[in-house]
Amino acid sequence: MQADFLDAHGRHWDDAERLHQAQRWANADHLYGMATECGLKRLMLVFGMPWDVAKDRPAQADDRVHADGIWARFESYRSGYVQGIGYGLPVTNPYLNWCVSDRYAHQSNFDQTRTQAHQSGAQAVRDLIIKAQREGLL
Repeated sequence: MQADFLDAHGRHWDDAERLHQAQRWANADHLYGMATECGLKRLMLVFGMPWDVAKDRPAQADDRVHADGIWARFESYRSGYVQGIGYGLPVTNPYLNWCVSDRYAHQSNFDQTRTQAHQSGAQAVRDLIIKAQREGLL
């Protein structure tokens, strides 16, 4: 299957919100991270991230990271792109305590406070996606 970061961002966000409302913290938390990763990678493509067409993935290994690592990578592309001026993220990365392998953790490790911090990060990315769509970047 071909990567579609915009579609993946939207569906991960939607599912995370539904799970959050149902207080399913563990899966909501995971999907907020995935929504963030996908949304930022879609914007990174606009801002010049090299893409390996043959392997259908970012060309540079440094860009093949998840929410906990993509925050800083996004900034490296955004800051080098003229239209990136209005697309800054909050300085503090809310995903420093998030790891894709947390999906294997017991659900008792997740709570509302942890999940809401990741929801806020995903919302910041969602806002940038909506802005990029409105401004014709996407």
